[in-house]
Amino acid sequence: MDRRATIYALSSGHPPAGVAVIRLSGPRVRFGLETLIGSVPTARTAHLAQIRDPAGTLLDRGLVLFFPEPNSFTGEDVAELQIHGGRASVDAVLGALSSLSGFRMADPGEYTRRAFANGRMDLTAVEGLSDLIRAETEAQRRQALEQADGGLKDLYQGWATRLTHARAMIEAELDFSDEEDVPGSVTDLVWPDMALLAQEIAGHLQNAKAGELIRDGFRIALIGPPNVGKSSLLNRLAQRDVAIVSATPGTTRDVVEVRLDIGGRLVLLQDTAGLRQSSDAVELEGMRRSRATAETADLVLELRDLADTAAGTADNTADAGDSLLIWTKADLVATNSKEMQKPGLLVSSTTGFGVDELIAELSHRISKSVATHAELAPSRARHVELLQSCLRDLQEAITDPESPIEIRSENLRSAAASLGRITGSVDVEDLLGVIFSEFCVGK
Repeated sequence: MDRRATIYALSSGHPPAGVAVIRLSGPRVRFGLETLIGSVPTARTAHLAQIRDPAGTLLDRGLVLFFPEPNSFTGEDVAELQIHGGRASVDAVLGALSSLSGFRMADPGEYTRRAFANGRMDLTAVEGLSDLIRAETEAQRRQALEQADGGLKDLYQGWATRLTHARAMIEAELDFSDEEDVPGSVTDLVWPDMALLAQEIAGHLQNAKAGELIRDGFRIALIGPPNVGKSSLLNRLAQRDVAIVSATPGTTRDVVEVRLDIGGRLVLLQDTAGLRQSSDAVELEGMRRSRATAETADLVLELRDLADTAAGTADNTADAGDSLLIWTKADLVATNSKEMQKPGLLVSSTTGFGVDELIAELSHRISKSVATHAELAPSRARHVELLQSCLRDLQEAITDPESPIEIRSENLRSAAASLGRITGSVDVEDLLGVIFSEFCVGK
């Protein structure tokens, strides 16, 4: 990444649109403004200007804002040109910028990467911003915004500060034990707090699953025999035709997934191949995938045909953890029949009977799995791995009082380094390309 270049890109949606926002960042932003609008506007004040190319040709009229370094998004001089959102207008202004010396089109995520390089954001905030851009549900928005605003950074830096203080106390005892101002032993001061810190990190890690469910989605698998109504129920919940519905058994051969918002949380609802005895190689592969989907799902809906008297005894289940029994085709059974008294939920994908009750039950179960405080929880695998490494080093330091104090101090240093890698303050260069590749151009 060439930080000497001044970058520009369309930061709003692709044209046509009502307004287009073109963002500039870098050392030659002032020069660019003087060339295109004739002056540098007052900082943080919207200025209506005529935008011209270097030859003086009028390109558009729009609002121009200027944010001087270091108090800008990237920490560099930043400007925004808010112009009309027509394709020709946008292309004309971008073309004028490309003709300026020292200017180039921004790479994906380059604005945010410069913000990180200039200390305006840490890695957890960067990841939170990436998640915020992609948020589909209210829970995802809250989680991402909390992280983008520095919630995780403040938590982890607070822990790192306590580790640094503990190491400083130990070093003081080692290096200045003869000084009157240094206590003869820091054990009573250091290790109880380190034990408490270990408990806090362990508790934080217990929320990792909930954080992952918010970010990646709660997986629900529809499992059952052929023609039990799995695809019909999927379509009903999705409120559109996602899966093919047919009276022919074995229509669904692969896993069909749809993304839903239930109770403000992302749900990945998965329709699967029907489970039955078969010698067809393709159908057998479909059933293998069905069982694999059930094993990895957070909740399995076991579907049974209410009108089929043998449905309660058929061996059409798959190994799964949390499950919910659903009786389908309730519209085909008399309301006063004994079948309507079966345990589980009764639904009809045709009439909608019982669907609201099913959605309410799903929302309840998801809420139980995703605690409200999971918004400030590790939501990425790298967070969890580094926190586990930190906890292991911390526990080694506090559980072996007979170990040399130098070794215990080194364990604390290693624990602090793991926290530093989460926020990006220590040895993360190899991660940057992966993280910033998630961003779109203009952010």
